[in-house]
Amino acid sequence: MKQFRIPPLLVDILQSSISVFDRLVFDSRDACPACGGPVSGYDTRKKQFAVMVKDGRPCPVNVFVKRFSCRQCGIICFADEPFYPDTRNGSPVVDLCRTLSMTLPFHRTAAYLAQVGIIVDRGTVRNYTHRSFPEIPTTDLFGVRLPLSVVSLSAITAAGEGSRVIGAEALAACGFPSAYRAPPDRLLPPEKRNERDEEKDKEERKTQTPE
Repeated sequence: MKQFRIPPLLVDILQSSISVFDRLVFDSRDACPACGGPVSGYDTRKKQFAVMVKDGRPCPVNVFVKRFSCRQCGIICFADEPFYPDTRNGSPVVDLCRTLSMTLPFHRTAAYLAQVGIIVDRGTVRNYTHRSFPEIPTTDLFGVRLPLSVVSLSAITAAGEGSRVIGAEALAACGFPSAYRAPPDRLLPPEKRNERDEEKDKEERKTQTPE
């Protein structure tokens, strides 16, 4: 498959916006998300934020997220974290998948990310594109439409060069994605989701040409 012409500086921006999360700790929550009651610390979990390519090998980027127990209703909940609900990649990765897919087929979006060292398979790209998430603020950089979350994270990394970025800074740059909850009426039933996937696959096959 033909490779993209990606400016080296843009590669640095995309890589730094993801790698800055490696081993960051997220340990803040003011109240229970279910009942609003007071919470107390429970434990800390390691969560995979992304997978990047380093020295030709897949390398996970992990974060540590504290869990809390509600003293009122007893549920266990996570701290505010850089993940949209029910996703296995960090929100900047999701934002990249959705933004790039505005102009590229799913398989080309996955190939673009792989070329800059971020591993996401085509099926995951498609899944994120079909999910109900808040609108992504974007900007043009080097002729590419990119999410502002990625640009903001890169700026934080550059400004704090030589010092450790803290979780609160990174979370703010992401726009506090874990606080988002999709309205029930925006959730597609399985049969509608399947129909939409099939239509998107047909469109994608039409756009594919031998390279």
